[in-house]
Amino acid sequence: MWELEHGPKGGDELNLIEPGKNYGWPLVSYATNYNGVPIPSPDTRSDLTKPVIYWTPVIAPGNLVFYNGSMFSQWKGSALAGGLASMSITRIVFDGKGGAKPAERWDVGHRVRDIEVAPDGALWMLEDSRTGGVFRVTPK
Repeated sequence: MWELEHGPKGGDELNLIEPGKNYGWPLVSYATNYNGVPIPSPDTRSDLTKPVIYWTPVIAPGNLVFYNGSMFSQWKGSALAGGLASMSITRIVFDGKGGAKPAERWDVGHRVRDIEVAPDGALWMLEDSRTGGVFRVTPK
């Protein structure tokens, strides 16, 4: 099970959740508290599980969706993360052994609250704003 979370002032994380592991919050983070007080780095605590990926500066994640559609067949098995503060979509690839890395990031000019895969493999992107917006994303 993969989990995407907001860090405090920096340090958004992607974690591979496994039974019995402690992922550190609020003991450690790759960030500082909102009040400016530093938080110890995960590197200082070998008893806690480090994130697989962390973002500083933040992406301010909206959601995480795994892509298994046909419209973007080269993305099968990847995940897509919406970004609120970054106004982006980040594609994440997995190595099948518990590792992952960001592969691509697209600035879309909208706070991306949610991404879903449509039945035809297109993406639906939900904008977080006062007026909102739903966008259908397809290849050029």
